[in-house]
Amino acid sequence: MAAKIASDQSTGTFVELPGETPELKARAAARIVAFEKLDVIDAPSLPSEGRAFNRAQATIAYPLEAVGTDLSALTTIALGGVWSIKGFSGLRIVGLELPSEFDGVYPGPQFGIDGSRRLTGVYNRPIIGTIIKPALGLTPHETADVVADLVASGVDFIKDDEKLMSPPYSSLEARVKAIMPIIRDEEQRTGKKVMYAFGISDVDPDEMVRKHDMVVREGGNAAVININSIGMGAFLFLRRRSSLVLHAHRNGWDLLTRHPGLGFDFSVYQQLWRLLGVDQFQINGISAKYWEPDDSFVQSFHDLQKPIFGDGDRPLPVVCSGQWGGQAPETYRRTGQTIDHLYLCGGGVVSHPGGPSAGVRAVRAAWDAAVGGIDLHEYAKSHPELAQALAKFGSKTVSEGK
Repeated sequence: MAAKIASDQSTGTFVELPGETPELKARAAARIVAFEKLDVIDAPSLPSEGRAFNRAQATIAYPLEAVGTDLSALTTIALGGVWSIKGFSGLRIVGLELPSEFDGVYPGPQFGIDGSRRLTGVYNRPIIGTIIKPALGLTPHETADVVADLVASGVDFIKDDEKLMSPPYSSLEARVKAIMPIIRDEEQRTGKKVMYAFGISDVDPDEMVRKHDMVVREGGNAAVININSIGMGAFLFLRRRSSLVLHAHRNGWDLLTRHPGLGFDFSVYQQLWRLLGVDQFQINGISAKYWEPDDSFVQSFHDLQKPIFGDGDRPLPVVCSGQWGGQAPETYRRTGQTIDHLYLCGGGVVSHPGGPSAGVRAVRAAWDAAVGGIDLHEYAKSHPELAQALAKFGSKTVSEGK
C-alpha cells in the first residue's frame, strides 16, 4: 500500500502507462525511503475506553449576528473548533444550511454547467475529458505530442494532472507555449476548441494570477486549481480576477472525511467552494480507483446538482478516478440519467491498446450505448475501440476499484 501511494501520487495511475519509462520514473516518481512496522491495534480512532458509546445527531443554529457572512468566521465558529472539545469519541458535521444573507456575497461560478458547455460546444452528451499521463516527468515537447494525438481524436477537455504545476523540467510557461498552438491550430482547422486546463496553483496569490494571465494571453480558457492547497482566500483572490474556467481538484479532502466518525460530509464542504466560484468540481466516480464507495460518489453528485440559492451556483460535476467507458451505464443510471457532467478518464484513455485517440472513441461509444440503453458488449460488436477497452479494462471491477 505504501508503494501504491508513491505511485498514484507521482507518475502512476490505476493501470500501466506506456510512457512511464524507467528514465521517467528516475526523474519524477515518488519512492519509499523508510518503512517501519508499528504495533497492531484493536481500537478505532479516536480511541476511548469502554465498549458502548452514546451517539446523537444535533442541529445547532448560530446567530447571523455572531458569524456574519465571512466564510472564515463561519468555518472557525461552526466547523473548525468543534473537534478540539474534550470528551468526544467521534464527531462529524453532516449538514450545513446557509441563510439567504449569504446569497450574492461571494461571486459563485463564472461558467458552471452552461459556460462549460458553451466553451466546449458539447450539448447533447457528457463532456468527454482526459488527463495527461504519466502525471509527472514528461517534458513540454513530450506533453505536446500527447496533446496533438488527443485533440485529433475529438476529445472535448484535457487537463494537467493536479500534481503538475511548474517544475523545472516542465515550467508552466514552456508547457503553455508548446500546447496552445496545437489547440489553436485544431480550432482553426475544425472550428472545435478543446478546453485545456493548465495547473496554475500557487501558494502566492499574485503568482497564481500571473500564471492565469499567461494562460489567457495564449488563448487558454481553463485552469486546474488544487483548492485545499491554496486555501479559500487565495481562491477568492483568483476568482475575482479570473477569465478562465476554474476546475477544482479536491486532493487532501479525504483527510477531512474518510473516517466515518470524524470530519465532515461533502455536502458541507462543497457549499463553501461553490460560493467562492468553482466552475467544475471533481468528485470521483463509480468503481473509483480510490477508497470512496459508489454511494458516496452518487450523493456527492446529487449535492452538486442542488442549488444553494439558484441554478447559477451549480458547478459542473466531474466524474473521475479510474474511469473508462465500462462505468458509463452505471454512472448514467445512478446519477438520474443526466448527461450534465464532465466524464474524465486518465489511464482509461491514454492506456487504450489502440492509443489515446482510440481511447477517446471508446469512451464516446460507451456513453452513446449507455444513453441509448444498449448493452456495452452488444454495442462493441460494431465499435472496435470499445471492444478493445472491454477486453483490457473489463477486469477493473467495483470491488477492485475499492
